[in-house]
Amino acid sequence: MNIYISGISGTGLGPLALMAHSAGLSVCGSDLAEGAVSHELAEAGIEFNVGKQDGKYLQKCIDEGKVDWFVYTSALPKDHPELVLAREAGIRTSKRDELIAYLVEKLGLKMVAVAGTHGKTTTTAMIVWTALQLGLPVSYLVGTTLPFAEAGKYDPKSEFLIYEADEYDRNFLHFFPWLSVITTVSYDHPDIYPTKLDYMQAFAKFEGQSEQVIRGRELEGDAVSANEDTLDFSGKFRLAGKARRYDANLAMQAIFEMIEEVDMQTDAKGRKIDEDLIVEILNEFPGVGRRFERITDGVYSDYGHHPEEISATIEMALEEAEQTGRSGVVAIYEPHQNTRQHEVFDGYKDAFLGVEKLYWLPTYLTREDPSLKILMPEDFIESLENSGAGEPAEMGPELAEKIRALHDEGKLILLMTAGPADNWLREVFNAKSA
Repeated sequence: MNIYISGISGTGLGPLALMAHSAGLSVCGSDLAEGAVSHELAEAGIEFNVGKQDGKYLQKCIDEGKVDWFVYTSALPKDHPELVLAREAGIRTSKRDELIAYLVEKLGLKMVAVAGTHGKTTTTAMIVWTALQLGLPVSYLVGTTLPFAEAGKYDPKSEFLIYEADEYDRNFLHFFPWLSVITTVSYDHPDIYPTKLDYMQAFAKFEGQSEQVIRGRELEGDAVSANEDTLDFSGKFRLAGKARRYDANLAMQAIFEMIEEVDMQTDAKGRKIDEDLIVEILNEFPGVGRRFERITDGVYSDYGHHPEEISATIEMALEEAEQTGRSGVVAIYEPHQNTRQHEVFDGYKDAFLGVEKLYWLPTYLTREDPSLKILMPEDFIESLENSGAGEPAEMGPELAEKIRALHDEGKLILLMTAGPADNWLREVFNAKSA
């Protein structure tokens, strides 16, 4: 089978390219620019072209007999030259969900799907980390880069596929997992789900398609309530931030389901697998790219762009600052999607409590509703309980100088963004891109 992936080097499709390649499929593809997984693709020997996606490279691959199936990212418009060419050539086309479902069936894997509005990337990575440390063979797809392994891989000895199941574009509804882990659920993606009820019903349907479910936050109609048993950490996890300890608890429950399924009593080192061992392993979790990622001493980058994610990340940063001797937290925030900001505007009111200074950048605009007014940084700052800490800002030398000075004064610098501000911050502190 020859797979061509359009948008191959990002964290959405890059891990899938790596897994498909390691499963023995022929994989090639293209991307407009190099993404986070470009280096891993090159190391794996996967051929891909970076630059203008006008169809010329795809046509070359078709002429060479390298394309049986064209897989594309949800961000690709219907009139994209590569998508148009593939359809005109009579090539099978689909988004990633169809290829993943094909691999699950072809390889005979039990899917362990991690879904939720917040925490799914970290929880997925924690399950992968723990399985690898135990010596439990697993295949996996994580929507980010990992400091301890490839972002996606197939292990021929594995019975499980650990998958970060994204609700965007209703992707997760194409799967029927052996085990689903539901992290935290709150309304998001108004461009896909018109109402909160529609969003919650999608998660309820996903639960119904799963053989068994571990819930971090329970669904009750169109509302979300805490599962108090899940939130009891027994003081065992040392990880900074309640949200990260919460994710670790979910990961631990999933691991126990997996080792029970394969009747694994001891790990690869001969240690008895019990709660203490799993806690020990999870306390050493090294993190993932763009999820409270330490890019240099006292400087962190996070993907958070929803008020609940922000609040949890601020809490984590405050704990981290205290533990590392930093004198306070300075936040830089770049919102994602003006459409989303209209929906979550009221949620920001207390999301940044605890920060000493907040620099609010213009919204990173993608997939927008042209009828909506573009909200400005001033609009958000005025609505905050701690509005005095906020200041409109733009990426550039002036802001760079301010945050370097605050860092030198001993402040912890935290950026939250799903956009280009991440690369900018790394340049400011001469840090390597994720």
